[in-house]
Amino acid sequence: MLVDLHNHTYPKSDDSFMSPDELVDAARIAGLDGVCITEHDEFWTLDDTSALTRRHGILVLPGSEINTDAGHVLVFGLFRYRFGMHKPAFLRAEADSAGGVLIPAHPYRRRFLEDPGHNPTVRAEMLERAETELQTWPFEAMESRNGRGSEAQNRFAEDLRQGLAVPGVAGSDAHRVSQVGTAATQFERRIESLEDLIAEIKAGRMTPVELNAAVPPAAVVQ
Repeated sequence: MLVDLHNHTYPKSDDSFMSPDELVDAARIAGLDGVCITEHDEFWTLDDTSALTRRHGILVLPGSEINTDAGHVLVFGLFRYRFGMHKPAFLRAEADSAGGVLIPAHPYRRRFLEDPGHNPTVRAEMLERAETELQTWPFEAMESRNGRGSEAQNRFAEDLRQGLAVPGVAGSDAHRVSQVGTAATQFERRIESLEDLIAEIKAGRMTPVELNAAVPPAAVVQ
């Protein structure tokens, strides 16, 4: 089952240029089996995503992308923002108490520069620093392919994932209709609910998939 785990819509994400209905319709047209809406520090209710599912005939699940001191983190299983979630330890405790999962998003940001990252020695140093930073707190998986990332950025994320020995996922990180369906996660088992999604991520039964070449990022990147 092919699910895009990372997308943003307007107005809950003010850097997005598409509505929830435009996102879900584009995901259906792209041939996805499911799509997650992960607004910046905002949350959807299960009732609202279920309404989108019924309207478009494709599974829609809620999540969020939380801005933390250790970068952006996709969260599934939480439904409201609490002050303190910008601290990784606090966010981890919140997810644990709700039975949720955490996934570092586009982990190459602030950790990898293509120039001078083309130098193998410098790249190795960047990778070592990133591994040291991220291994201090646990998460269930890592976004090792981002639809808006360059090939060099995604290779770094994949190497980082392998170094930390965690499962990988992928998402479009779409902010525009043209970006929907560039990357997604192939799940081994059928997913019909948020509980199913969380269980499969915890079990690691998924594979990141590139569907299209990376597209130019939006003018504003958060």
